[in-house]
Amino acid sequence: MPIPATKYIWFNGKLVPWEKATVHVLSHALHYGSSVFEGVRAYETPRGPAIFRLRDHTRRLFDSAKVYRINLPYTEEQINHAQREVIAQNGLARGAYLRPVAFRGYGEIGVVPKIEPPVDVAIAAWEWARYLGAAEDEGVDVCVSSWQRVAPNTIPAMAKAGGNYLSSQLIGLEAKRLGFVEGIGLSADGTVSEGAGENLFLIKDGVVYTPGIAHSLLNGITRHTVMSLAKDSGLEVREMAIPREMLYLADELFFTGTATEVAAIRSVDGIQIGNGKRGPITQKLQAAYFALVQGKSPDKWGWLDYVDMNAPRAVVAG
Repeated sequence: MPIPATKYIWFNGKLVPWEKATVHVLSHALHYGSSVFEGVRAYETPRGPAIFRLRDHTRRLFDSAKVYRINLPYTEEQINHAQREVIAQNGLARGAYLRPVAFRGYGEIGVVPKIEPPVDVAIAAWEWARYLGAAEDEGVDVCVSSWQRVAPNTIPAMAKAGGNYLSSQLIGLEAKRLGFVEGIGLSADGTVSEGAGENLFLIKDGVVYTPGIAHSLLNGITRHTVMSLAKDSGLEVREMAIPREMLYLADELFFTGTATEVAAIRSVDGIQIGNGKRGPITQKLQAAYFALVQGKSPDKWGWLDYVDMNAPRAVVAG
C-alpha cells in the first residue's frame, strides 16, 4: 500500500508540504545509488512520543556518509532537532516511522563528477505498522536465498547506503517469488549473514547466537538493543560464524530491525524451527523490547528521546 502522507517533510532545512518535497530526475543518487539513510521509530509512551535511539541512528547516518565521502551540510544535533520537529509538526503523537535520507543531488553527471553535486537532506515521518505483518508474532516462513551478501572489500556492508539495498531486493524478491515471507542471505564464505532487511538471531540450548559484523551485515541498532536486553536478563550472547545448517537445528530463530522490531521465524526452507512458533526466549526478548521502547520499563540506557508536541510552530516553506 502507498506510504500514508503527512503534512510536512523536512527538506534542506525547512518544512515543506509533503507533495512538494521533490528532486530532479538527474539527481546523482537516482542514477548511481549515492544516498545514505536511516530507519528510525518513535513510540507512544506515557510521557508522550519518544524517538528510540535517535542519537545512535543519526551518528550512523553520519558514519555511512563518511564512508561514501558525502559531506552532510548539517550537524548531528540539527538532524536530531529536525526529526523531533517532523514528529511534532505532523501531530504524530501515537508514534511514527522516520526516514532521514541524504543524497548527492542535481549537478554534474558522472559516477565521480569533477564538481561535487550538492548534498540534499530530507526527513519524512508517517505512521507505519509492523513490517512483516501480524504473523511475525507466531513466526514467519523464510528461505535461504541463492543470492549471497556482498563480499568484503566490494561494497561496505556497515554503511546504510541506498545502493547496498539492491542486494536486499534480490534476496527479498526471490523469497516472495518462492512463496516465503522473507529471505536470508549468506556471506561470501557461505556462513549466515542476515535477512534482506533484518539482522538474525538463533537460540540453541538457551544460548543466543548472532553472526558477527565481519559477516557482511549491517551493525543494526535493534540488534545491539536486543543483545543488551539479552545480556541484562542473564542470557549468554555469542557473536560468531554460523553455518547454514545451524539454522535448521535451532530451537528458536528471530529477526530484528527498526522496521521489523523483533519477529519470530517458524521455518527455514520448509524445515520447522523448534515447535513451529515463537519460542519462549524470543517472546521474552520481544516483550522486553516493547516494554522499553514504549516507556513501560526503566530506560537505564537513556535511549528514549521525548518529543515536545507543544513546541512552537516551525516556518513552512512554499
